[in-house]
Amino acid sequence: MPSPDASTPRVDVHLTADDLRAALRLDADQGLRATPKDIPPKWFYDTRGSQLFDDITRLPEYYPTRCERAILEAHAHEIAKVAAADTLVELGSGTSEKTRILLDAMRDTGIITRFVPFDVSEQTLREAAAAVTRDYPTVSVHAVVGDFEHHLGSIPGGGRRLVAFLGGTIGNLEPARRAGFLREIASGLGSDDHLLLGLDLVKDIDRLEAAYDDSRGVTAAFNKNVLAVMNRELDADFDDTRFEHVAVYEKDPAQIEMRLRAVDTHTVQVRALALTVPFVAGEEMRTEVSAKFTREQVIDELDDAGMMLRRWWTDRDGDFAVLLARR
Repeated sequence: MPSPDASTPRVDVHLTADDLRAALRLDADQGLRATPKDIPPKWFYDTRGSQLFDDITRLPEYYPTRCERAILEAHAHEIAKVAAADTLVELGSGTSEKTRILLDAMRDTGIITRFVPFDVSEQTLREAAAAVTRDYPTVSVHAVVGDFEHHLGSIPGGGRRLVAFLGGTIGNLEPARRAGFLREIASGLGSDDHLLLGLDLVKDIDRLEAAYDDSRGVTAAFNKNVLAVMNRELDADFDDTRFEHVAVYEKDPAQIEMRLRAVDTHTVQVRALALTVPFVAGEEMRTEVSAKFTREQVIDELDDAGMMLRRWWTDRDGDFAVLLARR
């Protein structure tokens, strides 16, 4: 029978549009004054940026989404049985499309009663929560609008939880921030809770760089979209034709870096910040890091955070991994 709250999703809002605007102002002010300049990747994702990323996941060069989905399809029932969770929490849930593989497997076990999607976009979250409520009438939905770097403590507890952080998104955190994030996750896990983590693995450099610099230019458009976001939200005058997309693999630490390289020397006005930003020809502004992992590295990072590895699955070619961990 459906739980009493299953017919209507609950949505807790800890992050408003004003909060997001203030966060962008702060990140842009600090990042555009820094040497080298650096803008966090979360500002790619307005409506157009989200659509571009969705397009990226379908490109032949971009393997992570396909590989992770294949792992989940092959092992979702095993994940559900090992975790034995009655609650699925998903960080950065978006549309929750891929999560349905887990929801189906957990429903097949007859255990799941609650789904907790967590994302920064209130509109996307409300739409996804309504869709899951419709399609899984025995599962109550308790959505949380927040930033996983600031609002993890707002995730509801209780029951046996499976906390999923998929898509390799953890790779967007540099080592110190990643260590802090994993420690916070570990501190919030109960004795019966598990973490389900998706991450990209170290591999041939040419394949890594191709995945972030596709032949059709979709990733380049996605990268440059951060300029459009700053133009719109901060009254800036970035000209995207004066920047070129760059994706390069740095071996130490092992990560892809996406950058925007100035084609010529010029200045940009960011009027909302009363800021004049100089660029010299060839100067690069970093817009994303995407760390790549080895199994040994992951075990060490989990151990440092107070967690242990329980299961490790990869796709057929060993390009991507999904792991299950607990305190």
